[in-house]
Formats: sequence, structure tokens, C-alpha cells
Amino acid sequence: MRFNFLYKAIFSVCIILVSSCGVIAQKQETDFKVKGFHLDLRIQVMTPAALKDFADQLAEFGMNTLVMEYEATYPFKKHATITNEYSYTREEVEEFIAYCNSLGIEVVPLQQSLGHLEYILRNPRYSELKEDRIDISQVCPMKIVESKQLFTELFTDMADMHDSEYIHIGGDETRLLGHCELCKARVEEVGTSKLFVDYMSMITQIVVDLGKKPVMWADIILKHPEAAQELPKETIFVDWNYGWKINHFGDIPALQEKGFSFWGSPAIRSHPDNWYVTDWKTHFKNQRDFIPYSRDAGYEGMVMTSWSTSGVYGFTWDVDYSVVDMVQLRNTYPLSGFRILIASYAEALKTKDTLDTKKFIESYAKTRFGLATKDIQRFVTFLDSKPELIVNGTPKESESIAAMIDYLGAIRDELALVNVNNNKDEFAHFKLMADLRIYYLNFKQVEAAYNSVDYTSDQAPQLLKQLDSLLAEAKILNTRFYNLNKGFLYDAELEDQNALRLQQVEVLYDRLSKLK
Repeated sequence: MRFNFLYKAIFSVCIILVSSCGVIAQKQETDFKVKGFHLDLRIQVMTPAALKDFADQLAEFGMNTLVMEYEATYPFKKHATITNEYSYTREEVEEFIAYCNSLGIEVVPLQQSLGHLEYILRNPRYSELKEDRIDISQVCPMKIVESKQLFTELFTDMADMHDSEYIHIGGDETRLLGHCELCKARVEEVGTSKLFVDYMSMITQIVVDLGKKPVMWADIILKHPEAAQELPKETIFVDWNYGWKINHFGDIPALQEKGFSFWGSPAIRSHPDNWYVTDWKTHFKNQRDFIPYSRDAGYEGMVMTSWSTSGVYGFTWDVDYSVVDMVQLRNTYPLSGFRILIASYAEALKTKDTLDTKKFIESYAKTRFGLATKDIQRFVTFLDSKPELIVNGTPKESESIAAMIDYLGAIRDELALVNVNNNKDEFAHFKLMADLRIYYLNFKQVEAAYNSVDYTSDQAPQLLKQLDSLLAEAKILNTRFYNLNKGFLYDAELEDQNALRLQQVEVLYDRLSKLK
């Protein structure tokens, strides 16, 4: 009897241990190896102090990876021509990487290698690599020898500086594939996929030879997958999905069956976001839906993207399309205003089921800001407001700009009444966003009047009076923007951001002034 009892007891303990191990194993299998965040430093370059503060925040949220898209802020040794006025020093980069390592965060460098290379190709030193002399976003993928020398030096520099096992090589939105005569002929001979893969195979091999794993945006290989098997199996593809249907770019399971690993990438700042519009509902929904899908689909990592700009530029040209200057066409509100979405992302990573975004927002508003029930609802209404755009002077959905002002103005006024008890500076970003939105709509109403078929020059004084009022308001808004972001971005860039935001008002003011 004792033996039977002891046997049963031991058997029961073994069952419990096996079951527990199974639960632990299942948890490990369904958890992401990489829990990351992507920093876009093309514009809105964060100061070294702000970078460290941000790393602290990521560590508190349980992140272990930070993808740095330096663009022209990386201090290349052999290619200092590339760097801009906001470039970090090598000592600053080394110190930041060491700081992140101390927090358990791996810093992964991102260096574009085919498209989104305006910041390199604007310089005459690299002009022979251009796919097109006017659209300078892309190198010619047929110039493999020339590009290999450049990118070997760039990636070697980054590999020496970063101790991460990964290097992100970009590779997205290469819309000029097959554009020049050399590439057209190659596409006719072997197809678009082969053109792309031959070039990216050279890039990935550079990374593999440096002892690193290449990470690549997945959109182009999903659109043109025929030659994908020729890429090194170490290549990790990143499925960036900002709220659209699954397999938006192509058949992901088919590439997984070929042995390739995937990471996922949602977004907290992307189209149509700009200074005046943030599509909060889409970003929360994107996290709610895409992260559980990625876990179920066997993705090994998750990296949240956050875009400071669209990556499309306007240019001032000299003779023969030599670049004098270039400026980004779209700016989003700085990352400083989006902690709630980062916190939501962290919570979604921890939640094995689907995140209840409504409960999360209400809880965040209560615990982070100390809001009362009525103020929580005001805040939720602000986040739920329509991110409507004005195209060619006309709202995409609303009856008129005036109707938009009435609708969003009421939401703005209610938000202004919110009594914030904690973290007041963080909440001040939301109030500024709401005020910038109304400011923008008021300007668009003046612009629409100027472009109306009923406009006559005798209306110019009245429109100028309205613009005078907007210019006066802009000084107040610019001061608030500067104060909220001082120390987060460089002072000179804050001034640039304010000037760019004001530019369209000043241009219309000058045109109307000449008509008085």
C-alpha cells in the first residue's frame, strides 16, 4: 500500500513537472526572441541625452533591441561626406551602445543599401551610382562592383562599432527597379526578382562575411519572390504591416517554407500622420491585431517602427540636376508625444491574447495622468477623432473645412478642460497636437478661399487679416513646441521644424501682400 501510494505520489509529481515544463516551453516558443523598437533619425534627430532617456524607457518596457536608422547622423570614417550637421560623434555612438548594453538592449544599425539613398546620392562623389539623375532615391542594381566597394566600407564601419549579431540592410520601396537602360535589359532577360536578388545577394554576403546576420524589409522580395532562394538563408525578412490585410505584399508562408525567418513591424507613426494629424485608432488597432498574428505565424521578432518623415524629398537643383539642397516632404509630430503608443506596444508584447486597447487607454489615462472619469472620456474622444486629410483644398470625407473645424474644435475645447494630475508635460503634447490641428484647418480655410473660383483681389485685405492672426498664434504654438521638445531634439532642429511648419502660411501671406 505504502509503495503504491508513494508510486502514485511520485507519478503525480512527474506529471506536474512535465506539464509545467510544457507550459514553459510553450511560452518560450510563443514569445518573441527580438522585442524591439526602430528609431528613424532622418529628421528629428534626438540628442545623446534623449537617446539614453529613451533607452531607459525601452528597458522599463521590457525591450531588448533598438534598430537605429542613422542615415546621415552616423559618423563614417571613410565617408564623412555623407554626414550632416546633426551627426553624432564616434564617441557618442560608442557610449550610447555601451549604455544600451548595460540595460540589456542590443543596438542594431540600419543602413539602406539600394533605395532611400538620397542623402548619399545627393553628393557628386557618389553620383555615378544613381539609377536616375532626377529621382536620386536609388542606386543602379547593375553597378554591383562599384556599390560593393561603397557598402563594404559602410557596413565594415558599422560592424566594428556595433556588437549586435544583426545588421539591417533596408531594401524597401525600390520603385525604380528596371528603370535605367541597363536594368531594363536585365529585367527583360531574367526578370525583376533576379535583378533585385543579384544585387541584394551581394549586399547580404558583405554582412555575412562580417559575421553578422542580414535583416531586410520584406516588401520587394514578397512582390518579386521568384529568385528568393538565392539569398543566404541567414537573411531575416521584416514584414512591415501598418494596419492593412495580412500578406499585403505577397505570400509570406511560401518564403517561410523556403527556410527564411521573419520579424514583424507595426508602426506608431506612419502615413497619413503629419504635424497636424495622427491616426491613433489605426495605430492601436495595428498593435492589437498584428502582434498576435505574428506570434501565431511563427515570427521570431517584433520591431515597432516610428517614422519621422515619409522619406520622400523635394529638391533645389543646379545645372544638370546637381543637388543644391533637399528637404523632406512630410514631418510627423516628434516621438516625444507618443509614449502611450510605446506603452501599448509593450503591453501587447506581454499579452498572449489580443490586447483590449479600450481598457488599456482608460487604464493609462487613469494611472499615468490621474484623470477622472469624465476627463478620461474627453481624452478617449480626442484619440478617436477622425484623422481626415484635406486634398486639393477639399476634405476627403467632411462636407467642408468649416465642418471639420466645428467637429474637431469642440474636441479640442473639451481636451483643454482636462485636469491632469500627473505627468503634465506628457499630456501637454496632446493638447498641443489638438491646437496645431485647428491652426492648420484655419489656414486651409484661408487657402481654400484664395483658390476659390469666386476669389477676387479685393478680398486680399480680409484674408491677410486672417493670416496676421494665424502668424500671431504661430508664435505661441512654436514656443510651446520648443519648450516641450527642448533637450529631446537639438535647438537648431526645433527652430527648423517651427520654420517649416510656418512656411506655407508665410508664402501665401507674401503672395497676398503683393496684391493689396
